[in-house]
Amino acid sequence: MTTRLNRRGFLASTGALAGGLAFLGPRDLLAQEGGTLRFALSTYPPSFDAWASSGTAAGTIKLLIHRGLLGYAPDGTLRGELAESWKVDDTGAWIFKLRDAKWHDGTPVTAEDIAWNVLEAQKSDSAAHFQGQLSAITSVETPDTKTVRMVTTEPLAVLPGWFADFNMPMIKKGEPRDTTLGAGPFTLASTDRGVSLSLKAWEGYYKEGLPKLSGIEAIVYADENLRVAALEAGDVDLIEYVPWQSMTKIEGNDELTLQTTNGPFMYLTFNGSRPPFDNPKVRQAVAHAIKREDIAAAAFYDRGGALEHLPIPEGSEFYNPEFKDAWNYDPDKATALLAEAGYPDGFECTMLSTAQYGMHQSTAEVCQAYLSMIGINVQLDLPEWSTRVQKGNEGSYDLAVMGTAASNNDPDGLSSVLDGSLPASFVRSFALETPEISALFAKGRATFDTEERKAIYKEMEKIAIDTTPMVGLSWRSQGYAMKSGVSGFTSMPGQLIFYSGTTLEETMFG
Repeated sequence: MTTRLNRRGFLASTGALAGGLAFLGPRDLLAQEGGTLRFALSTYPPSFDAWASSGTAAGTIKLLIHRGLLGYAPDGTLRGELAESWKVDDTGAWIFKLRDAKWHDGTPVTAEDIAWNVLEAQKSDSAAHFQGQLSAITSVETPDTKTVRMVTTEPLAVLPGWFADFNMPMIKKGEPRDTTLGAGPFTLASTDRGVSLSLKAWEGYYKEGLPKLSGIEAIVYADENLRVAALEAGDVDLIEYVPWQSMTKIEGNDELTLQTTNGPFMYLTFNGSRPPFDNPKVRQAVAHAIKREDIAAAAFYDRGGALEHLPIPEGSEFYNPEFKDAWNYDPDKATALLAEAGYPDGFECTMLSTAQYGMHQSTAEVCQAYLSMIGINVQLDLPEWSTRVQKGNEGSYDLAVMGTAASNNDPDGLSSVLDGSLPASFVRSFALETPEISALFAKGRATFDTEERKAIYKEMEKIAIDTTPMVGLSWRSQGYAMKSGVSGFTSMPGQLIFYSGTTLEETMFG
């Protein structure tokens, strides 16, 4: 017999009712005594747009400058940020109680600020990463300066997670979307576009004793080998996107520390606005044409693994073992599917990727080689990252290599890469409608019972495998490396690896 949880039972089981958070630490740990950390970014942020998705480097900078209503603790649990508590009431509305926090200009964060963020980001022309999800919020009430009540079309179990995402931080009412005036632990002091960003600790941060650093110099090392060399030479203290070929060497260096997490994944997206990839049989053919083990070897030096289904990890309670090899390597099946789709002789197309990240280029090259074996002749387009993002958003490609992590560890986090009803984004297929999948995501969001949610997402996975709006390619180990004297930085678990920048507020030397 299935145990049914009411809304409060669901929240209690996930820790959401424990929204209060005590921030410990004496003021004698003020950042002025903490030194400046030199952090090697893999790219300069393509945009400072608070609500846009522009990649991990941009997300990390947002996590330094801004804060959302909620966030994630180093162990991956949901915690309060600008909101000190949150709960769902008996009508299904979510109520957030704000803490005493200030914007960088010293003015208080108010409920009116929060309401403005939601109403602006949910506008149909906002192009915000969460615009589609936020459209389910029918009204935002502010009964007092510290209370925000969000009313939705139906009760939504996953709504708090939207406001923990680094692409939905809160900004002061009336500020432009690319403002660097936030409520986070650091302020942006200066920039050298394309080269570096200088951030300084903010004394008015609402967490007592944080940040522990006096500043962060974020320096761009687009070349992954130069990024590692800079760490080894002592020119920087911490690097992101450790190249997989360097991980073993770093692990063997007593002066360095490597932290890795399994969770991110590589996949293919499609342009569904025109032939041939508007045809699901062609997309299925691609899915069966590629031998994933070669991607894991070539791109990740075997620090990864084949992904022949949706990126739901084996350890998840939502994992479905019967689908584990649904997109298995089967060139004969791929060839037959192409013929059924009307392309017995194959075709030519362009694959978008980037040369800025070795794993993206290597993945594209392996895919190109295997697709050629079934008659799909692929020309690679490998611009630098910001151009790759732009082309992906515009649909300037036929199929594309992408790598990311889900928005969170819940299956709803996969909506960002699967749900075709959401606004155009480089992280998912372009102009490819997914009505059944979209409906199941909506159903899952409105369901608080875990067993019912498992059944919903199992049905969603089956439909995704059959219609193939994306193709899973490879899991990958993601790594940060640092000097042994750096402490407090945490590589966060699973799909939350790209939120690790949150822990820079706790990072220090010694």
